[in-house]
Parts: sequence; C-alpha cells; structure tokens
Amino acid sequence: MRSQPPKILIYSHDSFGLGHLRRCRAIAHSLVGEFEDMSVLILSGSPIIGSFEFRSRVDFVRIPGVIKLRNGEYTPLSLRLNIDHTLAIRSSIIEHTAKVFEPDIFIVDKEPLGLRGEVLPTLEALKGTHTRLVLGLRDVMDDAEILQKEWDRKNVYPALQDLYDEIWVYGPEGLCNPLEGVNMPEGISEKLRYTGYLRRDLPHGAEKIPSPRPFDGMPYILVTPGGGGDGVEMVDWVMSAYESRRHALFPALIILGPFMPAASVAEFTERAQHLPDVEIIRFTPQIEPYLANAMAIVAMGGYNTFCEILSFDKPTLMVPRVVPRREQAIRAARAEDSGLLKVLPIDYYPDPVRMADALSELPDQPRPSAAGVENLLRGLDLVRTRVHEILDARPVLRPDGVLSFDTDRSEAPRQALAEETGQPAEPEAVNF
Repeated sequence: MRSQPPKILIYSHDSFGLGHLRRCRAIAHSLVGEFEDMSVLILSGSPIIGSFEFRSRVDFVRIPGVIKLRNGEYTPLSLRLNIDHTLAIRSSIIEHTAKVFEPDIFIVDKEPLGLRGEVLPTLEALKGTHTRLVLGLRDVMDDAEILQKEWDRKNVYPALQDLYDEIWVYGPEGLCNPLEGVNMPEGISEKLRYTGYLRRDLPHGAEKIPSPRPFDGMPYILVTPGGGGDGVEMVDWVMSAYESRRHALFPALIILGPFMPAASVAEFTERAQHLPDVEIIRFTPQIEPYLANAMAIVAMGGYNTFCEILSFDKPTLMVPRVVPRREQAIRAARAEDSGLLKVLPIDYYPDPVRMADALSELPDQPRPSAAGVENLLRGLDLVRTRVHEILDARPVLRPDGVLSFDTDRSEAPRQALAEETGQPAEPEAVNF
C-alpha cells in the first residue's frame, strides 16, 4: 500500500558544490507541481541549502556537513568531532527521518551507499516496505576505469542488485550511458531507466533580472563556474582575456559561486574594478534570470549548468575541469561532438590569446537547438510519469477501510493485489 497523500524522500550526500542540491531541488519542485497533495523532503548536508527558496510542500532536513580534503579524506565542516562520529550522526538522522516520514519513493542521488556508506542502513530498513528505492545517476559519472575501481572498493554492487528497485539516468539514452565500460553484475542493467536532461525554467516571479541590470541592459556574456570551489582557473583565464584587450569583446558578467575561496573572490573583485566591461556577482540562488538574458555562456561543464545551457538555448563555450574527476571533460566532448557547443580545454590555460579568440567567436556560434538533437530535455516529464506509474500501481487504504486504486489502472496492478489479498481482481475497491 502507498501513503495518502504521497511522499517522496530525496537524499543528497554532497556538502560542497551546488550540483547535487540543485538537481534534487529541480526534481522536488517538478513533482509537487504535478501532484497537488504530494510532499517532498530533501536530506542534505549542504551548508547553503537555506539560501534557496523552496516551493510549498518541499522542505529539507539539514544533516551535519562534511568536506573533502585534498588527500581524499573527509572532515566535519563545523562540528569539533572526528569524522566517524559525525558520519554516525548523519546516518542516524537519515535512517530515523526515513522511518518516521515513510516515503513512497526514496531517491538517492549519485552515491549508491551514500557518503562512506551512511545511507546503507536506511536502504536496508526500507527494503521490504512499501517504499520504492531509486538510485538517480547523472548522465556521466567518471572515466569507466576510475568508476570501476571506486565502486569495487566501496562494494556497491550488492546494493544495486538486492536493494535498489530502479536506477534512473538523468540523460537521454544513446547520447550517454554512465555505466558504459563498467563490468556490472547480472541484472543491474535491466534496472536502468533513461529520462533525458532535467529542463530548467525561470522561477515563478523571476522573469526579470533585479535592478540595476548588468551593463545598463546591454548584451553580455555570462560566466559561471557553478559553485566556484574549483573554478578559479577558468575565471582567471576569462579575466586575463579581457585584460589583454586582444579583441573588442561583449561585456562579461561573472557569477563566482558561494564556494570560491575568499582570497580569489577578493582578487577577482579588485581586478574587475579596472575593467569597465566586467562585472562580478558573488553568488545568487536564482541564476536563471541571468542565464535567460545572457547572449552567450562560458561555463565549466557540470551537470546542472549543462541542463541550463540546453534549457535556455545559449551559444556556449565550455571549459571543463579534468580533476578530480573527468566527468566534465567527458560530457563536454560528447556535447561538442553532437554540435551542441564548443570546448576550450583547460590544458591551454593560462594563454589569454586562446581565450580571447574563443570569446570573440562565441556570440556567433549556433545555439544548441540548431544541432537538431531530439529528446534532450524530457527528464522531468519522464520522472513525473514514472512517479505516477509507481504510485498508481499501489492501492490506497481509504479512511473507510476500503483498499482501492484511486484512478483507472491496468489489469496488472489489480491482479497483483488479488494475489496478495485473495480477493477478486475485477472490482476497483477491495475490502481490506
């Protein structure tokens, strides 16, 4: 049986960056827009989740944050505890929230077991209940050899085989396969469901950029390193191109991101004061109006930014990172091969001539839509459809004690109910 009204729980492991949080938020907003009585709860360790606005019936539980050190180890973001103690607290909050919330669907973003296995007890507790367990993967995970070693080390395959009911890939089949080249145990590939990329739209009431408008309303190029924590080189490269004055360039609006190091923020802000055609914004939780009004985009190549590039259909120069993961470089190469955008490899940094040349050509590039790639942005539509299917396949226990399907259903769910209850399959309502 499913709950009435329906409930979705989403887990986002990351405490650094914006990608996981913004992907989960987009899915949550889409679902409550589709189901008028649905509630969605997001579990997140992001220290800035409170900076974002959430639609009605979407809320979040903030678990203690952790950060990843350069040596690959994790440490608490704020608490003066050892990492094992912090992870135990996080795991307990996740499991207890799931048991009390009793979601119809539990969506785990990217990490099959969560951060250092913290979500595994929750998966085990929910398995066998009415909750559908779903792993959500972005279109590209990493180089296949690296991903294989990582998942072997973490021993994620038993969970993929025995715990998860489905694996949603947030990209279109044919253009991407996040598990390509990975030696997967039998049965896992059958759980894959490709959705397409997750379309982004202007938030309600955000059709215009807040005043004062950048460059007094003149056309501009938007430069975004996403969260900004690993975008220092790209921003430095763009600013060097404007400082070189090799070409007459359209103005650049640079949104640094909340995780850019403070020293870099101060440096870029000071440099921009000497450049009349460069403006700096530290951070905004609503970047969509700036994307919609930009004439072109310079970005690193993260999943969410790529969805925005496609959604707002802007000529794009992508400067993907190559460490610690090759995810962005792989995505950028596939997008360039498909004619969606142009790529400037970070290997050419810090040559200002190459960047200036690329920026001068950028406004005349074709928009992504000109590539003619079909079904790119169906992700949220197909996620909503699949959630409908999952909920519709389960009966609801009404207050009068009648177990029923509340809309027209196929014969298969009713037959399954008949087998479980011993009641005839024909009626729409079965006394329980």
